Amino acid sequence: MKKLLTVILTLFFAGALVFAAGDKDTSSQKDSSGLGTKLVLYSSMTEFDLEALLSCFNEKYPNINVEVVSGAAGEFVARIKAEANNPQGDVTWGGLCDSDGDRYSDLFEHWVSDETKYAMEGYSTPNGFYSMDHLSTVCFCVNTELEAKLGMKITSYADLLDPRLKGKIVLSNPNSSSAAWNNLCNIFSVFGYDTPEAWNYMEKLMANLIVVKSSSVCFNSVHDGEYVVGLTYEDGAVKLLQNGAKNIRVQYPDEGTSAAAYGVAVIKNAPHMAAAKAFADFICSAEGQTAVAKYMEGTLRLTNRNYKIPSGAWLKASSDIKWVNRPVKKVTDGKTAMLDKWNTLWARISK
Repeated sequence: MKKLLTVILTLFFAGALVFAAGDKDTSSQKDSSGLGTKLVLYSSMTEFDLEALLSCFNEKYPNINVEVVSGAAGEFVARIKAEANNPQGDVTWGGLCDSDGDRYSDLFEHWVSDETKYAMEGYSTPNGFYSMDHLSTVCFCVNTELEAKLGMKITSYADLLDPRLKGKIVLSNPNSSSAAWNNLCNIFSVFGYDTPEAWNYMEKLMANLIVVKSSSVCFNSVHDGEYVVGLTYEDGAVKLLQNGAKNIRVQYPDEGTSAAAYGVAVIKNAPHMAAAKAFADFICSAEGQTAVAKYMEGTLRLTNRNYKIPSGAWLKASSDIKWVNRPVKKVTDGKTAMLDKWNTLWARISK
């Protein structure tokens, strides 16, 4: 894997690091593009995602120095709110989901990239300020060694209810993790939105769950042998395989899977507005997505219908996956109520 060209600058808040993309000082550079020479990006994407995008972005815009503040999506929301009167960031990538609706309307510019008109059907902007660029598909990350020791073959939601998996399934907290909320949405897609069947399944599943803060734990800890199964998203788990992991399997549930669309948004009154919009245009364009997909060897599903998937892509072909329809509007409108139900149920079962 290519080495990420980053330099740690400082800590902005607990658990989040700030990086500078590129290895040159741009303070004295002249800007011939009219875009400026600086961009501050808040991102919940993985280090490799950032490496891929920033490397490709800087191929096209070498004079824009991108500083990355890396952390969880919930942390960025709080940070942007706190900085509303004096914005420090320009753009956010990752953690902005189609099921958010317009709940963050006051935080972002009501602008979307013109490139979103080329988005695949069903993955256009949900609110007028998110430009959707990639998909996060629900899957299980299964430790095959531990699975074999239990004498199991885990392929379905039904399999997750097996008593042998008590305390051996990990999920991040859906109140703060978009990846965990994505997994809950898929359960609603499979068993029915807010139906007795869905909540009956959720209650049984909770008996086997361990809930953690970070979404990356749900594949990294499975690889490390701490858990048998992680309820996660495919690109995080697939990257482990790409990096040589031999003890995990990416499993799409037999009952079906679905994908959430995630996007990029320009922070309201961003200090480097032109560069922020250029960044959004790039990651939503066929040119940008083709470059990123090639760099990543096809480990992230992207939204532009004209981007080219590289040969030998690590992701399973869409045609080989069983897909279920996701009721996006229902899960968007009902998110608060669904999380309230989840929290009440989890508080009782996890005692």
